[in-house]
Amino acid sequence: MRSSNARLSITLATVLITAGACGGSEPPVPPVATPTLTLSYERAPAGSPLELTYKFVVADGATFAEDYRVFMHVVDADEERMWSDDHNPPIPTSQWKPGQTIEYQRTIFVPVFPYIGNATINMGLHALKPQSSGEQTRLPLGGEDVGQRAYRVARLELLPQTENLFTIFKDGWHQAELAGDSGGVEWQWTKKEATLAFKNPRKDTVFYLDLDSPIARYVGGQQVRVLVGSQTVDEFSLGPDQQLLRKIKITPAQLGEGEMAEIRISADKAIVPALTPEAASKDPRELGVRVFHAFVDPR
Repeated sequence: MRSSNARLSITLATVLITAGACGGSEPPVPPVATPTLTLSYERAPAGSPLELTYKFVVADGATFAEDYRVFMHVVDADEERMWSDDHNPPIPTSQWKPGQTIEYQRTIFVPVFPYIGNATINMGLHALKPQSSGEQTRLPLGGEDVGQRAYRVARLELLPQTENLFTIFKDGWHQAELAGDSGGVEWQWTKKEATLAFKNPRKDTVFYLDLDSPIARYVGGQQVRVLVGSQTVDEFSLGPDQQLLRKIKITPAQLGEGEMAEIRISADKAIVPALTPEAASKDPRELGVRVFHAFVDPR
């Protein structure tokens, strides 16, 4: 009987040693960097701009054999992704050095999404090219890992679009258009001039104007002015295949004393594509500039 028990003890000991050597947990992979994300606002209505400050503190001894892409996912209370701000960092990761701090800013506009409430933001770094399995390699980072090397970096409360300043696309605007193959990107063409009317906030305000000019190739570029009343508050050139985001500061004095105020966008040139042979189009509209976002922000 003692011989049988001895053999059992030896067998159990062998199993435990083998499990410890082969089946134990892998040692944790050290993080290559620690990410943080700072938002200009912790509460944001749909359609409003958000300034994002991305920051990566590179770990001592970290090396990057290739360039990786930043992913940023905004998820709802059920951890379902609503939208993303995936992008290549301005300094490629192959150039990041141990101990270096990489910091940069980006501006996004909160999509008009059918969700109101608390959201969280997850970040990470993934390879540009997928593996043979179709999956993209993700790097280990410092912070709260919510799974699959995605790291929680911020929280955001999403508010209804009605929380924004009351604004009317008044004269000189065509109907909104949606690019079905480009992730829900929406724009509105102006005529040669277009006017926005809005409730006067009577405080310092920033006017965000995100635009391009597909017609610039036919007219040799455009000169665009932004006016509040008769005052020019911004003026710039717009060339072919050039999208600009202008952040225009407006003072209470420029807004005046009325209950409503107006901003006018004026292009020096416009075309009617149907009357422009090079455009090869039957579009009969007068087209000035193409506007993706025109937002008056008094926050």
